[in-house]
Amino acid sequence: MPASALGDTADRIRANVRWEYENLPYWDGETDVCINASTLASGAWLGTDVEPIVAFFTEHQLADGGWNCEWVEGSTRSSFHSTLNALRGMLAWEQLTGRDDLREVRLRGQEYLLERRLLTRASTGERVGPWVEHLVHPVRWIYTALGALDHLRNAGVHDGVAPDPRAADAVAVVREARRDDGTWAPNVRLAGERWFEVDVEKGEPSPWLTFTALRALHWWDEAHDGEA
Repeated sequence: MPASALGDTADRIRANVRWEYENLPYWDGETDVCINASTLASGAWLGTDVEPIVAFFTEHQLADGGWNCEWVEGSTRSSFHSTLNALRGMLAWEQLTGRDDLREVRLRGQEYLLERRLLTRASTGERVGPWVEHLVHPVRWIYTALGALDHLRNAGVHDGVAPDPRAADAVAVVREARRDDGTWAPNVRLAGERWFEVDVEKGEPSPWLTFTALRALHWWDEAHDGEA
């Protein structure tokens, strides 16, 4: 649906909606990186002023290049989850507005993930968590190898750059999850209430996951001759 079909939705949100956190104005954002990322993207889609959130991502990028929703509690080390959500929001904002104010900030955040090969801790080289192998749609705020590759593909197309070789390990994770019938299936079910089901049950072939995985692998294989 084009944003124009929603009329004055953004203005009505601005006039009537505030965050629970300190009663902050909706389109100014709050303190949570992941929440601000989705608000930045939706605000850009609706064509409203989200400049306070644009500034937020520059002001709260951590020294290692990423973001952490726990910065408000004093965290100085970035989170894979928070960083990927931030990158998605900023890329959507760039695509929708045509502005590049956050480009360098976004690329530095992508470098945070690529330096860790999308999967591992910088300090030990160990897998950052079992959730990198999760396959689920929608993924909500959780970081996964497939989600990271999907973002890098979108960013690569937007920026006009080839896949970074440091994504190879994540490509292998996604490729190895392919079933004998050529599809991908959810391997977890996220907790929480649902208004309605969006995808199939755990273990069943998912059109959403299969489409996303095939698109990411096609992007990679075109540049790397099918090598993971």
